[in-house]
Amino acid sequence: MKKIGEICNLSDLKVGQKAKVIKINEDNRVVRRHLLDMGITRGVEIMIKKIAPMGDPIDISLRGYELCISKRDLQMIEVEVIR
Repeated sequence: MKKIGEICNLSDLKVGQKAKVIKINEDNRVVRRHLLDMGITRGVEIMIKKIAPMGDPIDISLRGYELCISKRDLQMIEVEVIR
């Protein structure tokens, strides 16, 4: 498990950990816009809810709803661990 205050990718967190989004590291404007449209913006708190048996996709909780995203997309999201 990552420690509180540690900076990492969202894909590195374990089930139950919570983090705050710092930035999205994606040059492809279409993919970046898609992530932003899903509510993944700077400062939002995200919690890892479930991880599929083979490790992909990952179920996250943010802004009062759950979202299932591929591990590849989560690797683009830089976060600070808050719990």
